[in-house]
Amino acid sequence: MDAIYASYYTKEVMIILIREFQSPDEEMKKIVLKVVKQCVSTEGVEAEYIRTDILPEFFRNFWVRRMALDRRNYRQLVETTVEIANKVGVADIVGRIVEDLKDESEPYRRMVMETIEKVVANLGASDIDARLEELLIDGILYAFQEQTSDANVMLNGFGAVVRQQAADLISRIAVVRKQCQEEQLMGHLGVVLYEYLGEEYPEVLGSILGALKAIVNENCIDLVGRIADRGAEFVPAREWMRICFELLEMLKAHKKGIRRATVNTFGYIAKAIGPQDVLATLLNNLKVQERQNRVCTTVAIAIVAETCSPFTVLPALMNEYRVPELNVQNGVLKSLSFLFEYIGEMGKDYIYAVTPLLEDALMDRDLVHRQTAASAVKHMALGVAGLGCEDALVHLLNYVWPNIFETSPHVINAVMEAIEGMRVALGAAVVLNYCLQGLFHPARKVREVYWKIYNLLYIGAQDALVAAYPVLDDEEHNVFSRLELTMFI
Repeated sequence: MDAIYASYYTKEVMIILIREFQSPDEEMKKIVLKVVKQCVSTEGVEAEYIRTDILPEFFRNFWVRRMALDRRNYRQLVETTVEIANKVGVADIVGRIVEDLKDESEPYRRMVMETIEKVVANLGASDIDARLEELLIDGILYAFQEQTSDANVMLNGFGAVVRQQAADLISRIAVVRKQCQEEQLMGHLGVVLYEYLGEEYPEVLGSILGALKAIVNENCIDLVGRIADRGAEFVPAREWMRICFELLEMLKAHKKGIRRATVNTFGYIAKAIGPQDVLATLLNNLKVQERQNRVCTTVAIAIVAETCSPFTVLPALMNEYRVPELNVQNGVLKSLSFLFEYIGEMGKDYIYAVTPLLEDALMDRDLVHRQTAASAVKHMALGVAGLGCEDALVHLLNYVWPNIFETSPHVINAVMEAIEGMRVALGAAVVLNYCLQGLFHPARKVREVYWKIYNLLYIGAQDALVAAYPVLDDEEHNVFSRLELTMFI
């Protein structure tokens, strides 16, 4: 609709809408708010018209405590108010609701704070005058002090008073302080936070550490890794081992970035003091119950192998597989999978050494053993493609193939990926020879699996299959010829 028509029809509709502002029906309120949001965002609707005709009634009817209690009304009102602010500016909206930051109702104060935060984030604070700024800061401080819940709405708007939230506030404003050349103040805040490191509440301690990190702008674990990488000789080996034990605790961290920094640091420490002691610590950690801890440990073992060459790690890793415990054996197999993924072409020197271990795993009754072993076979096959290890790969393919009828989605996915890896390393013709025996099996469930593998072959290496198709006497009725012809047409 043209801007002129949009303006005309909006003014006509708005008469009805403003009348419906007073409706007691909650559903009607939501609909009215949606329509107002659409109308004010339309090109052609002037800011002055919104300011004079809509805003007074809008704020009188909708900006009431009851709206903050219904979650859907709350959200819709905030969105509509933000949309109006985009048209009329920050000062008109903030000026009307800033006094409500001192309202008795906390949910209502929270709604006011969220709206102010979004409006200022969208449009900036350039048209807020000095008086409004004073009212705003005063209201925010009051709202922050009076809050009883730990919702982030108030923290996002401002933060002070409570230790945890004060520390969170410092972490938010550290970047701005740096840009304002307030290094002296930042140093002072750093000293204050350092004195609070004895905090007994873990949540508060976490916030203090986060604020310290924002000030120092250096992740402690990365720092340890950097020291191990560049100045390992300045720290005794015994101290590095103590750090290794401390780092094991960091593998339980919720943030992925911390876990990633930790496993990289293990690699640097192993390079600094040799892999044996570090590896012994990590292998021992495979016995723990938490899955996340074990997965991170397997990644760390693979990184140690890549950093210090696989021959320093593989003997101990393969020996650990003899421990008759599922978690340990699965951890070893996962380590092998990551190891061959990381070392790539170097795997050709180690493929014959680990083949007996993978044979055993691929024949194991435990599903996860077979799944993880298939994953290791995939990475191994992709790494040694074209390097003359076909005999070992065909041998392993004979152990992978019986698993094609598995029904567990994770296992069948790993098996199919292993077969795809074999296609890359051995060529499509070899895998097709395994596939032909089941394409026309009497049982439909068997045929479906074999045709699935054939289709994957066809998608991955259609040209390579042509030379391997069997020559049949009655060429006219050859299913492959018909299939090729159909696909060609």
